[in-house]
Amino acid sequence: MEKEIKETIPQHYYTEKEANKLSTYIEQQYGEADFVGHELVSPDIHCDIVVIPPTEEQPFYKLVTMGAGAYKMNIPKELKSDVCDRAEYVIFLPQNWDIKSDKEEDYWPIRMMKIVARLPIDLDDWLCYSHTVNLTEDGSPVAQNTKFNSCVLLPAIGKDGQIVKPAKLGFLGKKVNFYQLYPLYQEELDFKIENSFDKLIDTFGDKITDSLIIDINRKNFCK
Repeated sequence: MEKEIKETIPQHYYTEKEANKLSTYIEQQYGEADFVGHELVSPDIHCDIVVIPPTEEQPFYKLVTMGAGAYKMNIPKELKSDVCDRAEYVIFLPQNWDIKSDKEEDYWPIRMMKIVARLPIDLDDWLCYSHTVNLTEDGSPVAQNTKFNSCVLLPAIGKDGQIVKPAKLGFLGKKVNFYQLYPLYQEELDFKIENSFDKLIDTFGDKITDSLIIDINRKNFCK
């Protein structure tokens, strides 16, 4: 009788020391966490969501993945000296967002983070600043309360308003970069693909820095 051969999926986790360093770095860059949304099922990476609550100075939630960077992305050889091969992802949510709700209208930003976090693993590929990600297979909106269906990666912004530098996790040069996930409409995604990332940013103008907090009804700049 032939033995059943089960395919095993490689798992990529931070060491305890690396996780502690990263947790401290996230606190330095974004503030003290209110709680951590621990992932219950982790087939490849353990992608938790660190939730930093609104403050008087910054009245919005800051959510940061913790676990995506344990996976080393498959960066093309010619770009390895310029692109960090590990990444964590950031979003900002309004202070009135129901952060603990499991309704899709409330949960889709977290689902977006997890989709992006696992994309390099699923496709044996890589992500970087300016890359876009389709969040639904058929291009439909992510939820009934918004028409967003994709996102673009931007440099992550910390509590001081500056771009967050990569976190150094060890003596062997292991670094983890941070990217801000900015939801897009289909027309904005099409414009970026047909033109360029730079032209998309030019279309947003200064509005993009003012709208890093996710607004489900924000203006469509390419409609």
